[in-house]
Amino acid sequence: MSKALLTRHSSHRTASRALQVFGEYALTRARAHEVCGSARRRLALWIAAELSGPLIWVRPDWHPDRLHMEGVAQMIDPGRILTTSVKRGEDLLWVLEEVLRAGVVPLVVGELPEPPGLTPVRRLHLAAETGDEARGQGPICLLLTPGNGGAAGVESRWQLSPDHRPDQSGWTLSRLRARQAPPKAWQIKLSSNQRPKLVQAA
Repeated sequence: MSKALLTRHSSHRTASRALQVFGEYALTRARAHEVCGSARRRLALWIAAELSGPLIWVRPDWHPDRLHMEGVAQMIDPGRILTTSVKRGEDLLWVLEEVLRAGVVPLVVGELPEPPGLTPVRRLHLAAETGDEARGQGPICLLLTPGNGGAAGVESRWQLSPDHRPDQSGWTLSRLRARQAPPKAWQIKLSSNQRPKLVQAA
């Protein structure tokens, strides 16, 4: 696709409906965000807990890691997750794009073996905006990538890493990149009801 066709900007209406997570930071709707780090799946599930309704989780069929639903149940109802496995790498981004364009779910999660390039990410942005115009749901796309990530053109990049202590589970959440905010890090602990909470800046 010609790059000239990929210059549409997200609307003010979409930005104004950003999803507030943990009461501290926001994810712009109808955009693609990157989530990296060894605890990236946990962060995706925490974000899903801030939304209602079903979500679609797209993963590579050849990868041995799969969501363990007993563990998922501690964060969200596993019945909300519709899992799609694809057999070819090129199909991962295509499925994400089609789901976003349909605009039928508020959250789409894609497990990618490596960060995508700029053009595929722009296509995801456009597909999400099309889905928002069609359904008014402002679907959020989370791209789960290994290591420190590095997807080009994403709206924001987040990293979640374990920071456990002998007496308490904990994580470090880092905002590595965002269009509207500087890099920042927080410490996350679990509250008495097992909900994540930001306790301090890291």
